[in-house]
Amino acid sequence: MIPFSATPTETMQSEGGRCMYAQVEHLRSLGPAVPVHLPDGVGAWSVSRGDVVRKLLTHPGVSRNLKKTVPGYQPGSVPWLSPWVDLDSMATTDGREHARLRKLITPAFTPRRVEKLRSHIEADVTMLLDELAARPADEPVDLHQEFSYCVPTQVICDLFGIPDDQRPEVLRVFREVARTDLSEEESVALYEDLVAAMHLLIATKRHTPGDDLTSFLLSAREEGEESLNDHELVSTLLLMIGGGSQTTINLIDHTVRELLGRPDQLALLRADPARWDDAVEESLRVHCPVMHLPMRWAAEDIDLGEGVVIRAGDAILICYGAHGRDPQVHDDPVAFDIDRADKEHLAFGLGAHFCPGSHLARLEARIALPALFDRFPRLTLAVEPEDVPPGHTFIGNDVSSLPVFLRHG
Repeated sequence: MIPFSATPTETMQSEGGRCMYAQVEHLRSLGPAVPVHLPDGVGAWSVSRGDVVRKLLTHPGVSRNLKKTVPGYQPGSVPWLSPWVDLDSMATTDGREHARLRKLITPAFTPRRVEKLRSHIEADVTMLLDELAARPADEPVDLHQEFSYCVPTQVICDLFGIPDDQRPEVLRVFREVARTDLSEEESVALYEDLVAAMHLLIATKRHTPGDDLTSFLLSAREEGEESLNDHELVSTLLLMIGGGSQTTINLIDHTVRELLGRPDQLALLRADPARWDDAVEESLRVHCPVMHLPMRWAAEDIDLGEGVVIRAGDAILICYGAHGRDPQVHDDPVAFDIDRADKEHLAFGLGAHFCPGSHLARLEARIALPALFDRFPRLTLAVEPEDVPPGHTFIGNDVSSLPVFLRHG
């Protein structure tokens, strides 16, 4: 068990969607940080005030590294946390080690390199839209399953050179990893399957390297630094494949739902297609694709005021989506408004750990969204916007389906 200095007063729920947003607002009202129950008896400080989120994301006394910050922790002792804390990647390291891993990876995600993927992404999007156009116009279609999910996963699988016969298993394990309602046995099995899928991919690329990011990572070496070892390779692949797909899936889903529920906003984009960047940024603000990313750890006592002191060794669950929805940061924060002057958000993090894949996520959304609405100008939701079913997690900000009528032809 991971030690925790406080007595949790709230339980983090896994209903997602409106329930998740309501709980974040409730926790914000209780203080700068609130002790909460997480699955399997884990205690953590939930942080959902925008100013405190910003403070802790760059605080020198906050660490990403559980194994160094809490020396008594035994990897694997909390199965649902293992995919998030037992790895050695950019997401779980600090300082020099983090810089080393980041330098090996970020050359693959520079704006110039990402822009070279434009034609590939456009081709994938066109193919998926062609397949949708073959569906009956008056029958409901799950746009999440048939489009939002497919665009990023096809791009990321191609980018990392995942062979066709390995893709079903890779995609299955990444669909499951953000769920926070799994049993202990299911969590253990999922982590084993995640690692096994990455080991198989690595073995394949060692035997048959190609022009892909997995092969790039196998050979990446910064001058004067060691190349990635096997554990770092697995950890990095898990981070980049998972983060590089799920974030964009959620971004596309939420933007489509908002625009179909807000025809006034969609009309602004139809009148001026150059404003799609505004729609993407506003969606990232109000519907952050990842709400809570487990976990950060206090390396020292941190006094937040109002009688709240996070003790050294305590877990900190930072709500990335809280900043964009905080009324102390934005006026009318839950309203989706592409005319909003300040669309500041923390969807891709802040500081040294800012997501290197942000350019790719934005490019995919910027290509997929206008192409969808251009191909299906009469697209409508098949349910009310508030009835789109969410995923069962407090980590991601998912929908489990997005029923629509294409109404083409």
